[in-house]
Amino acid sequence: MAKRARAVRWGVPVAAVAVVAAAVGTGPVIAAVRSEPSLPDRTAEQLLADVARTWQTGRMPQMSGTIVETASLGLPSLPGLSGSSGGPGPSGGASMASLLSGSHQLKIWYAGEDRFRLMLPGEMSETDVVANGGTVWLWDSAANTATRLTVPAGSAGGHGGHDAPFPMRSGAASPFATPDQAARQALEAAGTDTAISVGDDVTVAGRAAYQIVLTPKSADSLIRDVRVALDGEKLIPLRVQVYTKGAAEPAFEVGFESLSFTAPAAENFSFTPPAGAKVEEGTATPPADHRPEAVAEAHDRGRVVGSGWDSVLVTSLPDAPAQKPDAPAQKPDAPAEKQDGKERGGLDVAALLDGLKGAATPVSGEWGSGRLLSTKVVSILITDDGRLLAGAVTPEALYRAAGVKG
Repeated sequence: MAKRARAVRWGVPVAAVAVVAAAVGTGPVIAAVRSEPSLPDRTAEQLLADVARTWQTGRMPQMSGTIVETASLGLPSLPGLSGSSGGPGPSGGASMASLLSGSHQLKIWYAGEDRFRLMLPGEMSETDVVANGGTVWLWDSAANTATRLTVPAGSAGGHGGHDAPFPMRSGAASPFATPDQAARQALEAAGTDTAISVGDDVTVAGRAAYQIVLTPKSADSLIRDVRVALDGEKLIPLRVQVYTKGAAEPAFEVGFESLSFTAPAAENFSFTPPAGAKVEEGTATPPADHRPEAVAEAHDRGRVVGSGWDSVLVTSLPDAPAQKPDAPAQKPDAPAEKQDGKERGGLDVAALLDGLKGAATPVSGEWGSGRLLSTKVVSILITDDGRLLAGAVTPEALYRAAGVKG
């Protein structure tokens, strides 16, 4: 029997875990809903408080399981979206570019903030991140390379800190998103422009789960709703689904396919580089996060117009000059962020921009002129004056943002 859920206005933006916790009990009352018999009644306000407490304490239950990420963003086939990732990362597994479409798996064994193993399989290879106390190894079977990683003391988002109780929240060693990471980003995007309700109970990886449904109120947003499934017992995110307007299937989904809340065997956290493997030393420096504001801050010419679901990233087109034929070869240890004109994740910037322009449609208006690429989940505008605008918004929202002088 379907639940009857009444969406309400959440009076305080859910911008961070602390804000969520502070809002509980002080915001408007969120109506209770009738739950299925399998789970006790919980309001959206109570569920938000539950997950906030879990994140604040930094204590995640021991577990092992398989996470599946599926994306159908509607992007055309573009050059520059192939190749291996630069620097420490899955050269033979899934790259950031490859995760933009299709389905991919991540296997996880988690015994604590400093004892976990992540395995990202590729077609003929795999990438492993193994943390055991003070030692962290990154194994790339395709490159036959084992890298011993050190985490700088006091690094925000590194393992061992309450800011990131779940491994890979920031994707330090892989572009793969976990349900925990995706749920954090969804809740951070939810503010006063979001209707929050409790949906039907669902079953994820054989476990009964609540569903928090985030529905943007803005007509400019391409997102219909985001559904965050929380384990009915542990109250941690098990799955996140993003639905676009007019679509029956999610455009993006990441969730557990199988899950066991039992302590993983100790041998899962033991790693010795195979004979003949190249052994290197590296530093794990997690990025701050993946919010549009953070992306803009990382780019000295970037800024964000709008907020929440209406956020539009506005940035200058990156410089990607072609390498001269007589130029010396780039060293293999060049910064991972940019090698041979490629950004981290195997993105060939020059080829990608050319591909975007070729697939886009010429447009013009009071803001100027350029080329527009619009899919069911994202709109991208490349202006003739050298700007790139992108967001999960309608083209009209991009045009308005293009008319805002920075």
